[in-house]
Amino acid sequence: MFLDILRRRNPKFVEAAMALHREGRIPVNSYVLDLDAVQANARVMKTEADRLGLKIFAMTKQVGRASSFSHAVIRGGIDRSVAVDMACARATHRAGLKVGHLGHLQQVARHEANAAAAAFKPDYWTVFNDVKADEAAAGAKAAGYVQNLLARIKAEGDTFYRGHEGGFDAADIAEVADAFDRLDGGRFAGITTFPALLFDHQTRKVVPTHNLATLTKAAEALAKAGRRDIEVNAPGTTSSVLLEALANAGATQCEPGNGLHGTTALHAVEDLPELPAVCYLTEVSHLSGGKAYCFGGGFYIDPIFPDYDVKAIVSDEPTVAASALRSVEVPPPSMIDYYAMIDASGPNAPKPGDTAVFGFRGQAFVTRAYVVGVSGISTGQPKVETIENSFGETEAWPV
Repeated sequence: MFLDILRRRNPKFVEAAMALHREGRIPVNSYVLDLDAVQANARVMKTEADRLGLKIFAMTKQVGRASSFSHAVIRGGIDRSVAVDMACARATHRAGLKVGHLGHLQQVARHEANAAAAAFKPDYWTVFNDVKADEAAAGAKAAGYVQNLLARIKAEGDTFYRGHEGGFDAADIAEVADAFDRLDGGRFAGITTFPALLFDHQTRKVVPTHNLATLTKAAEALAKAGRRDIEVNAPGTTSSVLLEALANAGATQCEPGNGLHGTTALHAVEDLPELPAVCYLTEVSHLSGGKAYCFGGGFYIDPIFPDYDVKAIVSDEPTVAASALRSVEVPPPSMIDYYAMIDASGPNAPKPGDTAVFGFRGQAFVTRAYVVGVSGISTGQPKVETIENSFGETEAWPV
């Protein structure tokens, strides 16, 4: 879905990634990052967030929590991360980002709460129920501070992805806030949900969900109860062009993830300020039955779009030419993606060793792919900065 945008808006990145692979400096099965573009994207986001008075936390899971990605984000002016799980918290903390938000989307496990508080002292910690609030507060007390707690809320009509459900009833938010303030080691700081914004396929626009209205209504109820300085955390489909809508709805925090590498759903249909800055790169292994089999391992294609004709650039030299495009059959999620199958019919058929570049929107943290950070593309001097696994840990590649 994003390959045409990569070819048109960031062709030097695609060609540099292919050249580095041809030279043996990037492994197959890699998410490759244009760190110069990431830095520029982060600067655009931070500038707009500052203008609107929004706190901004960087999401890193989609690109495997890569340390070089975190460093580029820091250079772009964003110094805090949102950690969707403890692995994200460890990786971003290790890379130099302060943990700004922990516990959303995934709660912190019972026996990790003390360690999370002691190691990270997150600015905000989301909890879904009283038990998790108790654990977070106890961990903070043991670490010698008072934890700002965000209540994940829900109401009739809200939208949640399957497996993401949970939270306090929004109608009870005033009582929830009072309960948090009675905790030894915790205090009520605000409210959150996900998703607050969502791409609509029919209109090809990003629209507010019912969840955002739930946040607004809950914030109003808290204000009527005499509470001030309420944090409203409203993540989902974040580009710089959408931040004003969030601020106007009362949000105080935003959490760009795919926006930092130009792969939100809206980036697929509009040219937004953020450049596409990630591709998936692999290599043809062998031919069989009219197909060229390329190495897999990273083919988790985020299912935000209906099924479409996945294509790849397949070539033995750097190119973004349309003539190098080939249709690809990707194994379904129920199968292990040892390989994907590239159409090998017609002239200039793929051959073993050819580079294959994809532009799908990925979720590198749920794959077994490498993540490779490349700097210097904007100056014509590309350099591989990091080769890591999906936990942001250095890989001893090729051995």
